[in-house]
Amino acid sequence: MKERSSERPSDCAFQLHWISEAAYYKALNRGFESGQEINDWLFAEHDFFNMLITRYLTICTEDGGMSIKGLRRLAKSVGVENLDSFTQKDELIRAIQIIMHHQPCFNSHLSDHCDPSEPCLWRAECQKMIAQWYI
Repeated sequence: MKERSSERPSDCAFQLHWISEAAYYKALNRGFESGQEINDWLFAEHDFFNMLITRYLTICTEDGGMSIKGLRRLAKSVGVENLDSFTQKDELIRAIQIIMHHQPCFNSHLSDHCDPSEPCLWRAECQKMIAQWYI
């Protein structure tokens, strides 16, 4: 019997494996029709980043809030560069929103025009911060 390794795969290896497997299943669901391979990969990558953000926000809810350190780690994992230039949580979140091709509206004047029908992983956290303005 082959022994299982107790080593955890690197974050990069895990990410590539997850995305490649998700892209495979996206291709399978469309019957492996050629010409959509890049879209399968990009949609799978987007799903992976959404999963990371959702996981981070769930942990923050359980642990009592977002930290700049945790946000920097999340931002790095989704591809935000020059992390040292970000000193505020809302700046980091807006940078993540840009990478995810969303309106960078977190805790800004743009959040006044938040469209509830648009999917937004940050809405609850944004509403908490806006509510603090009025307290």
